[in-house]
Amino acid sequence: MRKDPADLLPLSAVAFEILLALTDGEQHGYHIMQAVEARTGGATTLHPGTLYRALARLLEQDLIQELPAPRTRSSAMDERRRPFRLTAFGRAVAEAEAARLEGQVRRARQGRLLGQTGRRA
Repeated sequence: MRKDPADLLPLSAVAFEILLALTDGEQHGYHIMQAVEARTGGATTLHPGTLYRALARLLEQDLIQELPAPRTRSSAMDERRRPFRLTAFGRAVAEAEAARLEGQVRRARQGRLLGQTGRRA
């Protein structure tokens, strides 16, 4: 049975930010936290507990996949750097959420809550 991305919408802001961070490729938790903070100009700061609870939910929903930990020079697994990547379904859900948000912004402009693109408010 094929899953419908719309069934998971709307996403929480944290989940959407994590999926956005993973559109750049596989990343470990600390890098995801840094990417979200940089992209939002510090408006969103993910703390480890929040991040790893959200990652667990995204894993359960098959939106992301955990990859084997990279090997260090000593060939031991580095468990602290667990990399994650977006699944095909996760990308579809992120795209559906972006389209949903785009529609909300368009309606906000129509309702004159936001300035029109290319015009001063």
